[in-house]
Amino acid sequence: MPSECERFWERDAYAVVGHQEKKPFPKIAYGALKEQGKTVYAIDPDRGQIEGDKAYPDFATLPAPVQAAVLELPKEETAAWVAKAADAGVKEIWIHQMTDTPEALAEAEKRGLKVITGHCAVMYNKPGMSMHAPHRWIWKLVGKY
Repeated sequence: MPSECERFWERDAYAVVGHQEKKPFPKIAYGALKEQGKTVYAIDPDRGQIEGDKAYPDFATLPAPVQAAVLELPKEETAAWVAKAADAGVKEIWIHQMTDTPEALAEAEKRGLKVITGHCAVMYNKPGMSMHAPHRWIWKLVGKY
């Protein structure tokens, strides 16, 4: 049976949110979703393109709604983006490991969002051999996957 982290990737439409001026954009998670044939939009307030695709400045400018969002931002921005995701009708968010804050988690709870945090998104959405495969194997071995 798939774990909660694996089930997160069963949606059809995603936004991947980063802020490249302050932290590298999560291109691996973005690319993995594209490879899986998902509808995926890059959101970056400072960039016009990510991997050759249009980057949108926020959820309000996306051409279509998304069901879930991956947030990999500087910590000081995470809570605000949780609120923006909720305002846009997003129901599930993945806050990349080490980028959550008590304020971000409180905002998500207040808004009724389903949240995954404390894990690297790529470990779950990029199957097969990668630099994350050993982590995946270890986490499965110790029952944390």
